[in-house]
Amino acid sequence: MNTVKKLILLLCLAGCFAACKNKDFNEEQQFKTDTTLIRKFITENSIPAKKDEKTGLFYQILEPGQGQFNYTLNTTVSAQYVGKLLNGTQFDATQPGQDFTFALGQVIPGWQFGVKLVQKGGKIRLLVPSLLAYQNKQTGPIPANSILDFTITVTNLK
Repeated sequence: MNTVKKLILLLCLAGCFAACKNKDFNEEQQFKTDTTLIRKFITENSIPAKKDEKTGLFYQILEPGQGQFNYTLNTTVSAQYVGKLLNGTQFDATQPGQDFTFALGQVIPGWQFGVKLVQKGGKIRLLVPSLLAYQNKQTGPIPANSILDFTITVTNLK
């Protein structure tokens, strides 16, 4: 069997295994579980977070920022952030003085919805249900079905 046929066979098998693995995944049940866990977390930690009923994102505006900017998915955002799991384990962060710059449409849905709630100089805490993050896939150090806790400061908008 030549290399191309082996590669195609390998990709087909990987697709079959991935489909079987996710076959029993129930998005609605996962979303309910995430919402329950977030509500428990904010209650136990006295976090005055609000829930966006349209998206399911929980957020706390720490600083609203200045000005009025109309975000689109093409907006270029520069930000400082810390990302943690609900158990407090930090999985990512910007280095002090170094921004993470991104087009809003290129980040997880939780960020797409949440970052728009503040302006330049604004700071927000997002409690992101797994369906608005990496869903039921492990991504680097982030386990599948993880709720993510981000604190984000928007430093610039274009």
